[in-house]
Amino acid sequence: MAAYAIFDTAVGECGIAWGDRGVIGFQLPEGDASATRRRMQARFPHAADALPPANVQQGIDAIVSLMQGDRADLAFVPLDMDGVPDFHRRVYDIARTIRPGETMTYGDIAKRLGDPSCARAVGQALGRNPFAVIVPCHRVVAAGGKTGGFSASGGTATKLKLLAIEGAQLF
Repeated sequence: MAAYAIFDTAVGECGIAWGDRGVIGFQLPEGDASATRRRMQARFPHAADALPPANVQQGIDAIVSLMQGDRADLAFVPLDMDGVPDFHRRVYDIARTIRPGETMTYGDIAKRLGDPSCARAVGQALGRNPFAVIVPCHRVVAAGGKTGGFSASGGTATKLKLLAIEGAQLF
């Protein structure tokens, strides 16, 4: 059975959804708590608003810490990737190795996947990332000192804000 919770961070009210096998989604702030809640209800219509179990609460605590500027590592947060395409899973696994304050390019991930020509597909996979921040797609940037896109609310401004909080040196 799926459930979700809304919680406060230094960047606003975020949402997290989970099931029996781990986190099924994360939501960056949508302006205010009610907008974030509506987004969570739309994304996870069969999930109930609930208190998170201990393992999910540990993830929430680490996310809150990360968004306060601590170098919290979220690699321990279990993700339920049922229904996530294999290519996306492989991209997400690589992205999860990027530590707070560091960045990697779409091309770097493509090379790690063994196909330097798939950088655009890497970007598309990250644009569909249901676990933003836990799978730190904001740490993936374009070549040549460009930011690249960001599909969360606020777009690249949100990406830059998250990178600044983590102390990443971009250019």
